[in-house]
Amino acid sequence: MEFKELKKKSESELHRILAESRDKLRDLRFKDANKQLKNVREIRKVREMIARILTLLNSKKE
Repeated sequence: MEFKELKKKSESELHRILAESRDKLRDLRFKDANKQLKNVREIRKVREMIARILTLLNSKKE
């Protein structure tokens, strides 16, 4: 999801997406530990998405 698209989301939607992203990251880490993950770069993409969402949530608080 692009940063422009995330900016349009409400705060509750961002919290929902954040929770989903964290669940996905946890699953990817388990798959990586069990050598079942083929695309390890996907972990980086999910972490970047989480960082973007957290940045938006922190900027909306101000």
